[in-house]
Amino acid sequence: MEYNLGFIGGGNMSTIIFKGILRNDTHPASQTWVSGPHPENLEHWKKMGANVTCSNGEVFEKCDIVFLGVKPAMLHEALKDVGDSLSRRFVDNPDLLVISMLAGVNLDSLQKAFSALNLQKDVKNFIKIVRIMPNVPMAVGSGISLYSYNHLGGKQKSEMVRLLQCCGSCEEIPEYLMDSLGSLTGCGPAYIFVIIEALADGAVKQGVPRAMALRNAAQMVMGSAALVLESNKHPAQLKDEVCSPGGSTICGVSVLEEGRLRSTLINALEASTNRTKKLDPNAANSK
Repeated sequence: MEYNLGFIGGGNMSTIIFKGILRNDTHPASQTWVSGPHPENLEHWKKMGANVTCSNGEVFEKCDIVFLGVKPAMLHEALKDVGDSLSRRFVDNPDLLVISMLAGVNLDSLQKAFSALNLQKDVKNFIKIVRIMPNVPMAVGSGISLYSYNHLGGKQKSEMVRLLQCCGSCEEIPEYLMDSLGSLTGCGPAYIFVIIEALADGAVKQGVPRAMALRNAAQMVMGSAALVLESNKHPAQLKDEVCSPGGSTICGVSVLEEGRLRSTLINALEASTNRTKKLDPNAANSK
């Protein structure tokens, strides 16, 4: 499938996805465009072989698949001057797939943002929009991308999945789950980083060198996660299998319960989800 790939915004997540694509030799850097308000901040993209521009319109005009990776509040600013470019591209090339990474911004809001550009052609027929939630473990090929869409052709979907799978797994979900499940997969890594750091601190307190403590804490978390996925056992069952009567592990678990670790994590996810729901600029303007 011959096409040009674009990124509106060359920040951390866009860079992670592009590096994964290059690592798997899935799409050539020479056929990739990235835009940002400060091209000097995109030098690392140039070094990877991508084309850099300060014009979002140029990316939309030249590219067939475009990742939209700006801050949610900057959605309308990012689309402000792209109407003429989109109208020109539709003359010869009507198909455009926009993959939005904007947390909290739903498909309806994205569609309205493009419809407001007063294009000569009906954007509902020519611009297909997918909403995704990637996560930072994609940087090492072990991430997950959730995605939802209203209308999407088979070839476009298969190519999008192929791109996302360069960085890990991907899963289609109904959009009503995106804010909550997306908070789990998108914000959850930060929770796990805190847990890894805290466990390592505990080992350091007991005299373990810090680098050794961090390395083993991280490996333990990775192995535990793999066991949950591969064993098909409920985490509670796996926990019980480790907790011997009167043993060291159940004593530690008891302290976790005293500290309300479960409730704290549940509340953390609820807080992240509630915040995500407030990121949609249309929702904010309606209040």
